[in-house]
Parts: sequence; structure tokens; C-alpha cells
Amino acid sequence: MAARLQAIWYARTPPPWPLRVLSHLFGLIVRLRRAAYARGMCVSRRVARPVIVVGNVTVGGSGKTPLVIWLAQQLGERGHRPGVVLRGYGGAAAIGRVPCLVTPDSDVALVGDEALLLRLRTGVPVVVGRDRVGAAERLLATGVDVIIADDGLQHLRLARDFEIAVVDATRGLGNGYLLPAGPLREPAARLSQVDAVVINGEDRGPAATGMAAALVMRLGGEWLRTLAGSGESVALSSLAGMRVHAVAGIGNPRRFFAQLGAAGLEVVEHAFPDHHRYRAADLEFHDGLPVLMTEKDAVKCRAFAAANRWYLPVAASFAGADGEALLARLQRCLAA
Repeated sequence: MAARLQAIWYARTPPPWPLRVLSHLFGLIVRLRRAAYARGMCVSRRVARPVIVVGNVTVGGSGKTPLVIWLAQQLGERGHRPGVVLRGYGGAAAIGRVPCLVTPDSDVALVGDEALLLRLRTGVPVVVGRDRVGAAERLLATGVDVIIADDGLQHLRLARDFEIAVVDATRGLGNGYLLPAGPLREPAARLSQVDAVVINGEDRGPAATGMAAALVMRLGGEWLRTLAGSGESVALSSLAGMRVHAVAGIGNPRRFFAQLGAAGLEVVEHAFPDHHRYRAADLEFHDGLPVLMTEKDAVKCRAFAAANRWYLPVAASFAGADGEALLARLQRCLAA
């Protein structure tokens, strides 16, 4: 079903009329919800420190997590004490009412793959919970002075000071329809209301998505790391021409497969649903070929380490002066 919807969302033909009817109903709900907050019938709660929201208007992966990592690192280098809150999708803590502080040893089944990845990569405090306001307040108790909310664009109960929307350059906004006829969580016009739009990739660029003022971000990864935890690394380029298995349980597996293909690898693709809970059998191919995965997958597969299993960490960077431009906007907001 998910694959069928994806095909409809990114096709050039109109979606079936029943989905279009449901899309109009979904749009009505979205408008009524925003109106309720705008008129004070629902109340956004402000916490004691600035909140930066990183999100998107589409379903599926767009590159939010690498951008959150980049922001946490950049803000830390500039003297801030950032922390991250997120729902913790794929983890049991996302269901409960009590926010959970993530540690490097947290069970991924409890906190979710993205939360554990963020904690390991940034070293900053990370809190997961269904109640983002409660999670933000729990985070403040750790001493942070700025909060980054991962995937919180539609979570209006948590008041925010700065909004960043991330758009995948390859997939854009799909067919432009709201769910379930298209991939949009909110109308495309929402992008004109945020403080910054970041395009992940340059396959088509900002102009092709109708956002000429957007900032361009790239994701790069050149070194594979062993899943076994020994610290061994090999250059991705050293596998050029080699046949490999590629495993991806992320929002847009095609991006990972294309990255490996661009590096000259012959890729056997194995796509899984986002936040997939791996079993040992998922990584058994019985041919001795290298098995490559994303870093998000790797945090869930550490128990299945083997000599031929590797993951590819990626890092965000910005085209030209776009990164400095984003940080300058942020600094003005934080100073205010």
C-alpha cells in the first residue's frame, strides 16, 4: 500500500478522485487546526529558551536529521548549549507520557533510531516524548540555552522562535496534493511562512521547486565504518566497481542507493519501511558480498555486526555562503 501511494504521489498524472476527495477533507482539518491556534482556541506554550523547529511539509525523509546535527554542532562552536527534542518515532517512549532523556547506551527500541543517532553524533542532550512541550521542559533541566525541535513543524502546541523547512531536491513537493492524494502534510504555501527553506541536494535546485530564495544543502559521505565497532574505516571509493547489498529503512531509500551508485558501486537494493525494526535475517544474503547501510539503520543493527557489514555516515554542508546566511539569521533571532 505504501509503495502504491508513493507511486501516485510522485507521478505526473492526477491521483484517483477518491484520494482527491479525502485530500480536500484533510486540507479542511489542517486549516481548522491552524485557525484554532491563531484565534486562541488552542494555545501554543512557550518555554524559557529559544526554540528552533526543523521540519518539512511532506511525508518521508527530506534530510532533517543531518541538518539538526549540523545546527547543533555549529551552535555549540559559537558558544551556545543546544539540545534536541523529538517524538522518537519507532521507539516505545514516543507512546508514553513521560519524556525520556537519551543516553549513548539507550535502547533503540525505547527511544527510536533518530534520537539515538542524534545523541551519538552530536553529544548534546536529547529528549524524546509525545508531548513536545514536556520534552522541551525536561531538556531545559539539563542546562541547554537553545532547543532544536526535530520534525516539529506541524506540532503547533510548542511555540517556536525560528522555523526551518527542508525539501528534498529530487522529489520536491510531489504532485502538490495534500494527504492522502499527495505527500503534503500542509499546503505548499506554508513554505512562504517559515524563516528559512533549505533544499537538500541540487538535482533540480530551488528554482525547479518554485523556491528561488531557498538555501542549498548537500549531504556527503566518503568513509564507510564497520558495524563491528572496532573503529575500522574504508573509503567508499575503494569499493567502486564492486557488487554490494545496500540496506535502507529510511524515508527515501532511493537517495542512499543513488549515492552509492554515484560512487561507482553496483548496488543490490533492499528497501525497508522507515524506522524498520531489523532482524538478523534481514541482513543475511548468503553470498559474502559487503552489506552497506545508512547510519540510521546501523544504530538498530549493532547486535547483528559482522565483518562484511558497514554503514555510511553523512554530513551536511551548504553551497557557497548559504550556511553562513542561515547562521546569521539564527544569531539575530537568538540575540533578540
